[in-house]
Amino acid sequence: MYRDHTCGELRIGNVGQIVTLAGWVQRSRKLGGMTFIDLRDRYGITQLVVEADAAAELVDVATSLGREYVIQAVGEVVERQSKNPKMPTGDIEIKLQRIHILNKSVTPPFTIEDESDGGEDLRAKYRYLDLRRRPLQRALALRHRIAQEVRNYLDGQGFMEIETPYLIKSTPEGARDFVVPSRMNPGQFYALPQSPQTFKQLLMVAGFDRYMQIVRCFRDEDLRADRQPEFTQIDCEMSFVEQEDVLNMFEGMMRTLFKNVLDVDIPNPLPRMNWFDAMDRYGSDKPDIRFGMTIHEITPLAQGKGFGVFDTAKYVGGICVPGAADYSRKQLDELTEWVKRPQVGAKGLIYIKFNEDGTVKSSVDKFFSPEDLWKIGEALEAKKGDLALILSGDSSRKVQTMLGVLRLEMGSRLGLRDPKVFAPLWIVDFPLFEWDEEENRWNAMHHPFTAPKPEHLDWYLSDKQEDIAKVCANAYDFVLNGNELGGGSIRIHDAKIQQRIFEILGFSQEEAEYKFGFLIHAFQYGAPPHGGLAFGFDRVCALFGGCDSIRDYIAFPKNNQGRDVMIESPSKIDQIQLDELEIELRKPEQESLPRSPRHP
Repeated sequence: MYRDHTCGELRIGNVGQIVTLAGWVQRSRKLGGMTFIDLRDRYGITQLVVEADAAAELVDVATSLGREYVIQAVGEVVERQSKNPKMPTGDIEIKLQRIHILNKSVTPPFTIEDESDGGEDLRAKYRYLDLRRRPLQRALALRHRIAQEVRNYLDGQGFMEIETPYLIKSTPEGARDFVVPSRMNPGQFYALPQSPQTFKQLLMVAGFDRYMQIVRCFRDEDLRADRQPEFTQIDCEMSFVEQEDVLNMFEGMMRTLFKNVLDVDIPNPLPRMNWFDAMDRYGSDKPDIRFGMTIHEITPLAQGKGFGVFDTAKYVGGICVPGAADYSRKQLDELTEWVKRPQVGAKGLIYIKFNEDGTVKSSVDKFFSPEDLWKIGEALEAKKGDLALILSGDSSRKVQTMLGVLRLEMGSRLGLRDPKVFAPLWIVDFPLFEWDEEENRWNAMHHPFTAPKPEHLDWYLSDKQEDIAKVCANAYDFVLNGNELGGGSIRIHDAKIQQRIFEILGFSQEEAEYKFGFLIHAFQYGAPPHGGLAFGFDRVCALFGGCDSIRDYIAFPKNNQGRDVMIESPSKIDQIQLDELEIELRKPEQESLPRSPRHP
């Protein structure tokens, strides 16, 4: 037996025991004639001590230890003279009797500490070393805990975990598929699933009325802090349910997670907001409601004063930043440049300072009287000491989206986005379709299997653009602190409705049959009413851990280029494999094949 205790469990009650520990040498140091060693495993750190009068052989071994050596240590638990209240094991140390070196280590390329001296790229290359650090071990422990709580809750609600295939048919809609060549079927390809959507619907047809899976999914898309080419979903589906049943079920799951994992109580019931209100007030369909600063339209008040930028705009809107009237000209100029960045896309920024003494100062003083500016302030719910920030443009949604990004930035600058404060809500009543100006066609805002709201069934039958635009989806998103954690919908279970949706989306009957015929045919055999949703498991873990990036909550993530720099993947394959797959590579300088209009 290499150990009988871990490096994180010994306490003052263990004093006098002879114990055996095993782990990695965090650091060693000499103090007087004594040698101190910090021994680490995933459970914690225990201090070992070799006293000055110890056997020469023991002293020699102790002084030879380098960082990250793997050792076995045997000794007596004693009370520390100089205790460390910051360590759970800080009241004790191990007076060593024997040390056995299990494996030596070369000097690691960075320090294995909570705050490492290694940059992100270096730590990614040596991810197995980075995973020895306590912050990452805590992150993965949190991930495990959340997974267990999810399974326990759903199991208690009668859900069955069923695995769905990873090698499926490519149906490129939205994000790009990862494709996998088939050696046994030359010239044909599998795709890795972007989600198990069609399979979980087929499970409902098959009679498995409550399905769940913590499942790996794949999307070949551009990456950022909260996106990875492979990611994990909490995927669920239920039969014989309406929207209210689904929301109640998974609101209960999230309430259980918050309580059992973080000891946080969230509102019961959670607030709900329709998509149109979210866009009008927050400029986002995933609003952060931890703070106010909501968007207000001021178009009628802003126009007719001779300021051409406002007079020619279709929409003028603004936000009120509390207590920021003392912003300097330098700060306002910096903010103006900030909104011009491509991530925001504004052409400029108008400000109004509502000073504490009742005076008002604006970048458009030339066109607006103080009375005019205060009327705008009233519409923006401004008070003395506040700062109004105003944008305009030829599209209400574009301006609202820009104001939404600006709102989040100002919330961060003012410290209003505390990661320890949680404000979840449901967003409901999304548009079923969105118009694609470039391709001149309708797209499904969620996916083509989402049912229209029952009260909008007549509109979706119409061929008029204005009627189709009014159709709302029987869909819902779970939003937390400005992040979409999950989303889903009541599904279409009527083959005729599904066919009509495909028509609106521009699928020919042959194309719909080729891509989704198996699902449409299944609906003809008694498909029950059903619905479900999926939560982004990696994102749930990161937000529960108080972090914006999901990478620390994935054992082996990819970088921004979708590469695993540790194993150097993706990589080339040899000619023998290519020949077996009957694949011929084109040289990079050759012109690529034209893109499908459905796959931009």
